[in-house]
Amino acid sequence: MSHVLVTGANGFVGRALCGALLQGGHTVTGLVRQPGGCLTGTQEWVHTGQNFAALAEAWPDALQADCVVHLAARVHVMQDVASDPLAEFRATNVDGTLRVAQAARAKGVRRMVFVSSIKAAAEADAGRPLREDAPSLPQDPYGQSKYEAEQALVQYGKESGLEIVIVRPPLVYGPDVRANFLHLMTAISKGLPLPLGAIRAKRSLVYVENLADALVHCVTDRQAAGQRFHVADGEDLTVAELARSLAKHLHAPARLVPVPVSWLRVAGRLTGRSAQVDRLIGSLQVDTSHIRTALGWQPPFSTDQGLAATARWYRAAH
Repeated sequence: MSHVLVTGANGFVGRALCGALLQGGHTVTGLVRQPGGCLTGTQEWVHTGQNFAALAEAWPDALQADCVVHLAARVHVMQDVASDPLAEFRATNVDGTLRVAQAARAKGVRRMVFVSSIKAAAEADAGRPLREDAPSLPQDPYGQSKYEAEQALVQYGKESGLEIVIVRPPLVYGPDVRANFLHLMTAISKGLPLPLGAIRAKRSLVYVENLADALVHCVTDRQAAGQRFHVADGEDLTVAELARSLAKHLHAPARLVPVPVSWLRVAGRLTGRSAQVDRLIGSLQVDTSHIRTALGWQPPFSTDQGLAATARWYRAAH
């Protein structure tokens, strides 16, 4: 079994991944900025250096990891108040990521799994599910920084011999989910009317436990080296279908108003939220055939099972 170092181990995806690794018999060290929050059984390493500065110097003598899974990142935010958002994203998601790779290689790590984002590829699918070999067209500073980090890692891997594996998930959901997915569940649970009934475009999602399982494959499978993978549940839903399924599992009514998409676009322009509306009404499906073929991966949970687990958590926590 492997010894795996997970950055961001106390986060939403990090905790699920550490659980999957521990269940598989692996030794797990969590690299975090603040103590606490790691799953029981995870060895905690607290490093407070800004954007992983001086990481190699701080590396514990006893830590001999086989693989690093890099989850820590400056995440996408809807209303960024930074004066230069792209510079801030680059500082963490590009420069910080490269520092992790360099420190890992210097300490004998053979593989790094980088959790990127489908936003590194595109915000929409242009009529067919996005494949890994499609031209990358990131549309915001977050997506741009993730794409640049991918490019920097690939180049560093060629120069150093560090095996690089890149994983691009779409929207991740599951227990402890935050941001827009949590807002949607709150609105549904309160029985609020939502203007989603006329949206027909489908979007890919990935249940956090499915993503964790895919990442374990990327850690352990020799065939993953040098690959880029799109990972999703494989059961794409419209926003209306998603809301109805959540309502069923939340034991709440789905009050979906069929507001024409053209009206939603106008509302987006009037409120300065065109980008958010475009993401809501646009199609973003990903092609997951590459990881299924190359690694023999199949998501262990259906989308309905994932949504049911998410709703159970919400009902218990709220």
